Amino acid sequence: MAAVINPAAINAYAQAAKMGAGAGEAAAATPGSSFGDMLSSVLGEASSTGRAAEAKAGELLKGKGDIVDVVTAVNAAEMSLETVVAIRDRVIAAYQDIMRMPI
Repeated sequence: MAAVINPAAINAYAQAAKMGAGAGEAAAATPGSSFGDMLSSVLGEASSTGRAAEAKAGELLKGKGDIVDVVTAVNAAEMSLETVVAIRDRVIAAYQDIMRMPI
């Protein structure tokens, strides 16, 4: 039985690979940048990917979009949100550790 190659699936995987490669670059610290700058960058990226996912879903509802693009955009937004939540959890844990330290 021959394998059927779906071009839409290939495009979705390629887009996901591009997004995965870009996520590490945005979170990487550059010399001279502060934690606040990095946090602002991650929050801005999460917000923009969320807006992009909403725009793709809106296009699909209007009949102009592709379901693969919507799923890819929603997945990227979900990954960005998970990154923000993980950073938030680490900051809260660090704060709690500092508060528990004896003076």
